[in-house]
Amino acid sequence: MSIQIYNTLSREKEEFVPLEEGKVKMYVCGPTVYNYIHIGNARPAIVFDTVRRYLEFRGYDVNFVSNFTDVDDKLIRAANELGEEVPAIADRFIEAYFEDVTALGCKKADTHPRVTESMDIIIEFIEALIEKGYAYESEGDVYYHTRKFEGYGKLSHQSIDELKSGARIAVGEKKQDFLDFALWKNAKEGEISWDSPWGQGRPGWHIECSAMVKKYLGDTIDIHAGGQDLAFPHHENEIAQSEALSGKTFANYWMHNGYINIDNEKMSKSLGNFITVHDILKIHDPQVLRFFMLSVHYRNPINYSEEVLENTRAGLERIRTSYDNLLHRKVTSTDLTDTNEEWLNKINSLHEQFITSMDDDFNTANGISVLFELSQQANYYLLEKTTSATVINAFIKEFEELFGVLGLSLVKEELLDEEIEALIEKRNQARKDRNFQLADQIRDQLKAMNIILEDTPQGIRWKRG
Repeated sequence: MSIQIYNTLSREKEEFVPLEEGKVKMYVCGPTVYNYIHIGNARPAIVFDTVRRYLEFRGYDVNFVSNFTDVDDKLIRAANELGEEVPAIADRFIEAYFEDVTALGCKKADTHPRVTESMDIIIEFIEALIEKGYAYESEGDVYYHTRKFEGYGKLSHQSIDELKSGARIAVGEKKQDFLDFALWKNAKEGEISWDSPWGQGRPGWHIECSAMVKKYLGDTIDIHAGGQDLAFPHHENEIAQSEALSGKTFANYWMHNGYINIDNEKMSKSLGNFITVHDILKIHDPQVLRFFMLSVHYRNPINYSEEVLENTRAGLERIRTSYDNLLHRKVTSTDLTDTNEEWLNKINSLHEQFITSMDDDFNTANGISVLFELSQQANYYLLEKTTSATVINAFIKEFEELFGVLGLSLVKEELLDEEIEALIEKRNQARKDRNFQLADQIRDQLKAMNIILEDTPQGIRWKRG
């Protein structure tokens, strides 16, 4: 069996053949750290952490790099609004990022480069593009000469003529062609900046990833990944920069995850449905959010709602309960008999089904279906009059291995006392606001976590069941 990856570049599934046998070079575009990450940022973090885990499960040594954009217009704007320095804001939200994604079960990358720590390689990259005739300086700015790169548009499958119709030159830009994009921006008064051959300034957004990939992974990598919104122009521009400089293929496989909707509407601040992971994790088990993200194939859009998340929680709990029952039988049963080949074969068959699912473009949705089937079969087995220690251990091992591949935990996270108090207060406020749906969801969540609410003359009290 071989892994098949849907390549955005070819728009086809292709057999995965790494550059070097047994090794994978993988780069994932990380967040701009000017605020807490939103649920849309969480999806690529979870998806490509799972891709990495599965590649490792299949025996590959994965060199995984994911960057932080720690200086750009958004960070400068946030610094001005808050009266802080850009590095202080970036440091704070990088720390918050790690707290959130660690809670979601994501492993740290092998390297997490930051723009502010990569200025030398970025400037060298831009100088080399100018020398090769692919970039030009204009009054302290440096622009990439898009038309000089013949393959521009190949990732997004657009021609120069199609792109030209939507391009404009913004006020203050000094580029020669409206399709050109900034590699270096001349600093405005009071902005954070660095010395360069073109004066004080800072990098454009697209150049940072090309420079970081070159520094940490080389001219050509196996997999480049990120959200669907990055395919154009960000990844398109990365290809143009990197391939113009090296003359080599930049990435052999391009992977992009689909969008997230909130209650069937596109997430946006203007609609008031902008949700941060920081806020979600105050009331939900982070493992439920991960399970939800993996319940839909990564290339498909996914719809977030409290109702869907509650159904996801219930599904995860069913699987965890099956696992707990196996552990209980293993410890307490006195009727453990010799092995049963028929059941061992069933478990092995489910293991192979999981691999088949994941080999097909990392289809976690089908992989999770296998977990539900494993849970059901375990329940059936425990109904038998006599059980085998070998079979029970095989079930337990299979649960643990497959959950590990998906970055999921079989142990339910216990809420701290202050977290329970905060949930109860949120439920009280929801009832005052006549948001009975939210109040009921919080009540059900607490009940599922074995938290019993009691009405007293002094107000609502709680205890663990």
